[in-house]
Amino acid sequence: MTENTNQHFDYIIIGAGTAGCVLANRLSKDPQKQVLLLEAGKKDNYFWIDIPVGYLYTIGNPRTDWCFETEAEPGLNGRRIGYARGKVLGGCSSINAMIYMRGQQSDYDHWASLGNRGWGWQDVLPVFRRSEDYQHGADDFHGSGGELRVEERRVNWEILDVWRDAAAQCGIPKIDEFNRGDNFGNAYFQMNQRQGKRWSAVRAFLDPIKERTNLTILTEASVRELIFDKDSPEITATGVKVIHDGHEHVFQANAEVILAAGAIASPQLLQLSGIGSSEALQNHGVTPRLELPGVGENLQDHLQIRTIYEVNNTVTLNQRARTPWGMAMMGLEYFLRKTGPMTMPPSQLGAFAKSDASQPSANIEWHVQPLSLDKFGSPLHRYNAITPSVCNLRPSSRGFVALRDANPDSAPLIQPNYLSTASDRAVAVAGLKMTREIMAAPALQPFTPHELKPGAHINSDDELALAAGDLGTTIFHPVGTCKMGNDSMAVVDDELRVKGVQNLRVIDASIMPTITSGNTNAPTVMIAEKGAEFLKRQHQHRS
Repeated sequence: MTENTNQHFDYIIIGAGTAGCVLANRLSKDPQKQVLLLEAGKKDNYFWIDIPVGYLYTIGNPRTDWCFETEAEPGLNGRRIGYARGKVLGGCSSINAMIYMRGQQSDYDHWASLGNRGWGWQDVLPVFRRSEDYQHGADDFHGSGGELRVEERRVNWEILDVWRDAAAQCGIPKIDEFNRGDNFGNAYFQMNQRQGKRWSAVRAFLDPIKERTNLTILTEASVRELIFDKDSPEITATGVKVIHDGHEHVFQANAEVILAAGAIASPQLLQLSGIGSSEALQNHGVTPRLELPGVGENLQDHLQIRTIYEVNNTVTLNQRARTPWGMAMMGLEYFLRKTGPMTMPPSQLGAFAKSDASQPSANIEWHVQPLSLDKFGSPLHRYNAITPSVCNLRPSSRGFVALRDANPDSAPLIQPNYLSTASDRAVAVAGLKMTREIMAAPALQPFTPHELKPGAHINSDDELALAAGDLGTTIFHPVGTCKMGNDSMAVVDDELRVKGVQNLRVIDASIMPTITSGNTNAPTVMIAEKGAEFLKRQHQHRS
């Protein structure tokens, strides 16, 4: 992996997050192709990145997080919430929850039903398997020997085992795992770790190819705008303008420019380059180049409603982390055995169910945590408690990402519009009621659960909907802002080419027409795998 002093490359990849790392690996496999990977954040040599519980110190930390914030959200009762995005090599895979979740068969079959060829479940399942190195070996649903390690948890909590029993008593059966197409049931999450260490996209896809001389990686490289061919009768991307080491550089792409900057930054860069709603661009002093009104629209995210229950007669992380001695013992266990609470993602246990019988497949998910705190970044509570967070997997609310102004250094305007539809509010209310049913199940009664949030005094549907707005926060799954499709608001086609532009693709979570059922990192790996195949097929005969 060397720095190419030439300013010309075959492929220029903007963003070294999950998608960018996969693309860099796959595209640089051809030694005849010169590949440039650009990352605005720093290298991933920060101590807390490799330690799973380090997300507590990377999210909200300007060293590793862009620390974005939404606009005031009416559905959240006027609150603004933090909107973490990875600002480091590896992107969000270096700071996320590490949960390996593909979604459900119905998600991808729906994409295909919209006219997106090659994106149905049977099309994407082999692509998921190709990247995977599954702890239990290959089978019909899992792969072995791929770059992306998938392992089981390395710590146990009595209260989570019992919560599983309670969910089963409420009709949500225990299953061995998710990721087989139908996630209905409850199971422990599998995660992207290797022997207790975070297995980010850098560890999986970049570290093994360090010696490739045709791959150049630049960190702290801020892309200012895309460059287009002034002499071509068509709109043709030819390169990028970048600030690196305090100097402006122009890098040229012989084959294609690839946006892999994620659901927030990819539409922002398109807009800064004149691609989007012409009226909105002109209002910010950006000269329109192409009217593509879907850029930045269709923002979807999973809103988790964090309920808190005090419990007794058991130990949660609140108690284990209460004293310096407890913290020291957890640290010692981790550094000696790579087990224990320091290997924990934010959530270990999940459950999927239908909010009502009319749903065609599971449409709500719980992330259950053996801990509680007022908000992310706050101290743990001084009493034992658990946090069963419930989210709507298929929200109908749609938000947007827009320019704040024409300055590339300005944070974009992010407006998710959570709970802006009656159906989303109804699902939120149903999720809160179902959480109460589980917490009242016989299995949990020896632990005398006591509802602290939203509080047992809140009972009517209107009160519960209001409480959902007070308690709701993102699980950091923004998608859809450069959606794939054939309608007037689509930004890319089903080979991820930007409509109306030559030699420019978007390959990241922003291309999802609708959000997948669960965490979005694994689907992003799959999207990048397919995008790399599209690129190689088109350019394999070009020198």
